[in-house]
Amino acid sequence: MKSGRIIGLSGPTVSVDLPGLQLYERVYVGHQRLAGEVVRLERTKAVVQVYEETRGLALGEPAEGSGRPLTVRLGPGLLGGMFDGLQRPLQALRRETGPFIRSGTDPFPLDLERSWHFSPLKSPGDSLSPGEVFGTVEEGAFVHPIRAAVGGTLASVHRGAFTLDSPLATLKEGGELFAWQERPVREPRRDIVRLSTSLPLVTGQRCLDFLFPLSKGGTAIFPGGFGTGKTILEQSIAKFADVDIVIYVGCGERGNEMAEILEEFATLSDPWRDTPLMERTIVVVNTSNMPVAAREASIYTAVAMGEYYRDLGYDILLLADSISRWAEALREISSSLEEMPGEEGYPTYLGSRLSAYFERAGVVACGEGTGSLSMILSVSPPGGDFTEPVTQACLRSAGALYLLDTALAHRRHFPAIHWGQSYSLYEQGLGRHFCAEVSGDWDPLRIRCRELLQQETALSEVAEIVGLEGLQDRDRLVMHAAERVRREFLCQNAYSEDAFSTPQQTLEKISTIVAFFEDALARLEQGEELDEILKG
Repeated sequence: MKSGRIIGLSGPTVSVDLPGLQLYERVYVGHQRLAGEVVRLERTKAVVQVYEETRGLALGEPAEGSGRPLTVRLGPGLLGGMFDGLQRPLQALRRETGPFIRSGTDPFPLDLERSWHFSPLKSPGDSLSPGEVFGTVEEGAFVHPIRAAVGGTLASVHRGAFTLDSPLATLKEGGELFAWQERPVREPRRDIVRLSTSLPLVTGQRCLDFLFPLSKGGTAIFPGGFGTGKTILEQSIAKFADVDIVIYVGCGERGNEMAEILEEFATLSDPWRDTPLMERTIVVVNTSNMPVAAREASIYTAVAMGEYYRDLGYDILLLADSISRWAEALREISSSLEEMPGEEGYPTYLGSRLSAYFERAGVVACGEGTGSLSMILSVSPPGGDFTEPVTQACLRSAGALYLLDTALAHRRHFPAIHWGQSYSLYEQGLGRHFCAEVSGDWDPLRIRCRELLQQETALSEVAEIVGLEGLQDRDRLVMHAAERVRREFLCQNAYSEDAFSTPQQTLEKISTIVAFFEDALARLEQGEELDEILKG
């Protein structure tokens, strides 16, 4: 390893005299070996952004390069785990250091003492190419394929019980194969075959699945001001989404809020498998009192885990709450580096960073099957201003917008998604899927539902002037039907049995409302009184 010394300090930004470093290489500084990352290379020094609290660090202390970038360790044991932005296991840290994380602690993220059962698919003498599956491990309800990190000819293969610190196979060319591997977090997978998105990601939220569907492998954002229900909506989607594995990132959120989420997740049951929800969930936590550099890295740690399980053939959903806190951390880091600021102080590369991150979602080919990585990111625009840079940068890359409206939230309408300003670019393709798999009435009913809501918006302006009684009977019927759509269909109580709705239940509910409207309209045209129709 390369070694040098600290020559400059400015908060979490440390300058080191350490020749031979590379950009984004992981560096350890000080006697406590605080972890950091090279963010700038200059002629006579390298600038390191430290992930941990730098209090007590002094000039002249040693600095050491690791020779590799920030990486995650991937293998059996990630599911059900809670990690910080550097993939340090929070349960292990609590046992080791207590409720607060001490600087310089870096335990291995996977449990090296836990016993697993390995079923080999290859025998000694078989040739193995890099990335090829040579065995499987049962991880709860999932079968975890084990891929070879390097290729060669197998000299021996283990069978039966093992721990992660012991090799599963040896190669005749030399070297050992383990059940876990390392992967850089900031580098997307290049050696993959991308496919088009064609299947819906069922969230159980009628407003989303019916009006603004999201595909598996797609991306969506839901911006909203304070109190509009972003966190509750993300939790509901995490509980009920039709995916194999959920990765939840608490990025810069309050500590007490994250504690409530973790406590709730530990007690919930998975509605799809009748097992504890945490068995298919990975939580990455970087609360607002943790260092900003680790917060900036947290979403990359999470997406690297998501890509790993996606490449094993599973459907993954990544939820981040919120991407605005990540952008604020990026702004703080950029400011400490004295970079030229862009709009509202954010770095000029904010848009390109977000675009590159969104591109890591998608559907890929995995042997004979496919795997998908979907993203739903919440945005917390200051003051509910959707023209601010983070929201606008996300809009240029995301495939769906679920805009949370403050007025709807104040009326206790959950989810408070504004049906007039939200959209989904996946709607047309997924509409054909729902028509084929659920009912041919799916698209016509969605069009009719939108028409009712649009007509209500136009009529409400007239009703404010002349009153509801001043409207014609047909317009009053439209207002009544649209109100039922909003109150009975678009509203869902997150704490009742109505929190989840299957596509069949969604279709049945909207069919009932639209059928009532069509029948009432026909009776109205035949001369019946509107009040009598509504009473019946």
